[in-house]
Amino acid sequence: MNNQTKTVAFHTLGCKLNFSETSTIARNLKDSGYDKVEFTDSADVYVINTCSVTANADKECRTIVKNAMKANPNGFVVIVGCYAQLKPQEIAEMDGVDLVLGAAEKFNIAEYLDDINKNNEAIVHSCEIEEADFYVGSYSIGDRTRAFLKVQDGCDYKCTYCTIPLARGISRSDTVENVIKNANEIANKGIKEIVLTGVNIGDYGKGEFGNKKHEHTFLELVQELDQVDAIERIRISSIEPNLLKDETIDFVSKSNRFVPHFHIPLQSGSDEILKKMKRRYLSNLYTNRVAKIREVMPNACIGVDVIVGFPGETEELFMETYNFLNQMPISYLHVFTYSERDNTEAIDFEGVVDQGERKRRNKMLRILSEKKRQAFYQSQLGSTHKVLWEHDSKNGKMFGFTENYVKVQTDFNPDLVNQTQVVELTRINHNGVVEVKISELELVN
Repeated sequence: MNNQTKTVAFHTLGCKLNFSETSTIARNLKDSGYDKVEFTDSADVYVINTCSVTANADKECRTIVKNAMKANPNGFVVIVGCYAQLKPQEIAEMDGVDLVLGAAEKFNIAEYLDDINKNNEAIVHSCEIEEADFYVGSYSIGDRTRAFLKVQDGCDYKCTYCTIPLARGISRSDTVENVIKNANEIANKGIKEIVLTGVNIGDYGKGEFGNKKHEHTFLELVQELDQVDAIERIRISSIEPNLLKDETIDFVSKSNRFVPHFHIPLQSGSDEILKKMKRRYLSNLYTNRVAKIREVMPNACIGVDVIVGFPGETEELFMETYNFLNQMPISYLHVFTYSERDNTEAIDFEGVVDQGERKRRNKMLRILSEKKRQAFYQSQLGSTHKVLWEHDSKNGKMFGFTENYVKVQTDFNPDLVNQTQVVELTRINHNGVVEVKISELELVN
């Protein structure tokens, strides 16, 4: 390798956790002398951080590799992430791929880049997943207003459709001290909002010091983070309903920093399907969680994950889910179509649902999601909220989110970027975004 500065470009597929880890890898490579460029640029190295929750994520990886090769046919292509851990040999056979790193190797990527000449065959460094028992803290700064902070990794649950335990290993956690240190680093960069991420963040505390017991609880972590003065807002990303305790909900309702927004996976409203999925709750517990949030935070935003087309999901059982969600006081849905994954129990289950039927059910729930979001936004009109404005500008407009995750817009003003402002929500426009009346109070200090 010559002494001139080398360039690296990144593309991230999948979840917020992946984005936080990509950012950490990028900072590590910067420390090793690499300059970060856009993925569409001609870079010396392309790093693709993959997801493997669905078959589409695997296909998408192939497309991204082709895009890298168009930008620079001589670029050195590295694949990391869940897909790289699950199917390293499959990736190694893709045209253009030079290096595949598994779960234990991805954070040491610089050590594998001594020679970045294109390879005739991809080199694979992939551990057995049992070896991925250590923790690497990370956070991402995707824009100037919000950062994703990883607090936990891996999962000990055995849901019958899920490959994540195979891709990320056992449940393990960052130390409270390191989470607080990272939160302060984020705050010192002028960022106003943190989103807590992990594979199963409600299980926080397990494996904090390399052992299997819980040193701390998720509630204790939340209480500690609430003391980080320089951060205005903290948002909890997806948390399992059985791990979201009343005490945490009560604390958030009184917190100065934690916002009234919860994203709680349901996956199915049918107890029969929940049992087949080996979820750790039934629909009644989910109902109770939502009722508790609504009791102490009537204006909270509640998002839901749901899977359609799971094996054995008859039309009757799907309608159980549809009707369950329809009557629930929730705010929006993330709808996933069941996808057969190798090495999962569900791949051998009977009652396979036709692909066309899976798409139809997905569309029904996405339409329901839009109705729920509109109803939630409608319920907030006329009320006053604090909005954190973002830097994106589109057609002379800028956007932001209230504490309870209502998307709003106003005329673009560079002075408002990364500022919190008190506004009154006035009407929903044709794009489904809420327009606002600016308060006389102007910016919140």
